[in-house]
Amino acid sequence: KLQAEAVLKEFILSNDTLLKVTALLLQEFNNGLGANTHQTATVKMFPTFVRDVPDGSEKGKFLALDLGGTNFRILSIDLDGDQFNMMNEIYEIPQSIMLGSVSFSFFQLFDHIAECLSHYLEQLGLTHRTLPLGFTFSFPCIQKGLTSALLVGWTKGFNCSGVQGEDVVQLLRAAVKRRKNVDIDVVAIVNDTTGTLMSCAHKNKECRVGLIVGTGTNACYMERLENVETWTGDNNDPKQVMINTEWGAFGDNRCLDFLRTSYDHQIDEVSLNKGKQLFEKMISGMYMGEIARRIIVKLADDGVLFEGKLSEKFKNPYAFKTKYVSNVESDPKHKVNETMIVLQKMGINGASQEDCEIIKLVCTTVSTRAAHLVSAAVATILNKMKRPYTTVGVDGSVYRYHPYFKELMEKKIEELTDPNYKFDLMLSEDGSGRGAALVAAVAVRNAK
Repeated sequence: KLQAEAVLKEFILSNDTLLKVTALLLQEFNNGLGANTHQTATVKMFPTFVRDVPDGSEKGKFLALDLGGTNFRILSIDLDGDQFNMMNEIYEIPQSIMLGSVSFSFFQLFDHIAECLSHYLEQLGLTHRTLPLGFTFSFPCIQKGLTSALLVGWTKGFNCSGVQGEDVVQLLRAAVKRRKNVDIDVVAIVNDTTGTLMSCAHKNKECRVGLIVGTGTNACYMERLENVETWTGDNNDPKQVMINTEWGAFGDNRCLDFLRTSYDHQIDEVSLNKGKQLFEKMISGMYMGEIARRIIVKLADDGVLFEGKLSEKFKNPYAFKTKYVSNVESDPKHKVNETMIVLQKMGINGASQEDCEIIKLVCTTVSTRAAHLVSAAVATILNKMKRPYTTVGVDGSVYRYHPYFKELMEKKIEELTDPNYKFDLMLSEDGSGRGAALVAAVAVRNAK
């Protein structure tokens, strides 16, 4: 176990190190917001054009479309003040479209979405009326307005050719137009972090930060207009705008190399987007299991684990799923039932108690580092906003399903945030669906 601890030492980040991370991130935030520095900034700080949170007066029937992973959802929502009725349907995105070996596959992507929309509205008997739609699109975009967003690049294993620089709302509108039986009005395009913030703000008036820790990691928060030098919209009240930080790219200028480990470098080397999203690669669910797997392989090679014998399965990249990390850590102290089950799935039978304890240590170390890095980033936002009390709306599989992630974060954010700024973390109920509808509702309310 001592040998294992020696290998894991570089993953343990002191508060001094984490405070250095917050100082660096604040610098990156300011670069992203600055008129002269935005162009070359790593952390882009895109204005979302969302200016307000729900105030409870929103009413009507809204649609939401949520595209951010391997499938997408269509939702219909009835709003009346605090009352909320919601139905949704999940649709697959075929792999052939996701990976877009065919050129023009993005037309196929949006045609596929339009087809599913039409199917959904027919089912509900809603094809005869024009409904406002909020579109959650969880990839980095440059927003030109509430209903205009140009795709910067794909992340999270997507690689659709031909979409970069295209306006995603126009693509959706055009695809819907090509089908004669659907009539929708896209009133807002939002990022999943914005949706998360809006969905929590509907329940909690103090919510001003939206955070995702899932397949990816990102955050948004409400910023004063005077701090947003890149702002191109109006200066009317409220003098604020939600900023999509795109903080997954933090460190892409190598400013975090002082804390990245050899395992982080290896994962980046073989990734689809080498040199990009380096902060995200230390945190998100897409990579957490793989970091753990690579450490386990190293420990087995050194003879510290499994008497040096490793199953074939353990040698396959990404075979050790991030949910296994959560499973292993859900074992109570000195109990190894869940860990044994995970190891059996990985082709290891008859692991010793010591083996299981080491596996647990590896998983805990990797997930704790992720939680601490995210906490440093959240503390950066809270210290920047200087609000006496803020609710942080959070979503994402890692935060939702990991047994201790929330506790780790609460403790660490508190240690890294000025004591005058209190906060709490609130699990978002379906931010990307409900949140998109709420942005649509607020847009419709503000248009009146």
